[in-house]
Amino acid sequence: MEFGASLIAIFTLAGLAVWLRLGGNPVLRNKNAVSLAASEVEDGFETERVSIARGGQAALVRDPKGRIMVIKRHGNKFVGRTLTAAARCTEEVDALVVDAGDPHFGAVRLPLSDAPYWADAINRL
Repeated sequence: MEFGASLIAIFTLAGLAVWLRLGGNPVLRNKNAVSLAASEVEDGFETERVSIARGGQAALVRDPKGRIMVIKRHGNKFVGRTLTAAARCTEEVDALVVDAGDPHFGAVRLPLSDAPYWADAINRL
């Protein structure tokens, strides 16, 4: 009896989560999605140049002032950091690895077609 009630409760909660569209697998599909994520990280952040990593799990954004933000997926949301002089990046064969200089944020691996541009821009900060 208890097992049946628990099973019904589990399915009810799972159904509620689906109905409310909780969870999921968000992806950065275009410049508008990246702009929205950047403005959620830092209010008023304007996007001038955007590069989305293959798969849409991360992106790099530059604003008109020359500031650069790295955005990555964290759970079912996107988080980001505006890079400072503490940021470092390294180029790999097929990707760019950006370390924002924040140990809580971690390094972000971005498979990008324009990795040399971003590597130069980040290392000049």
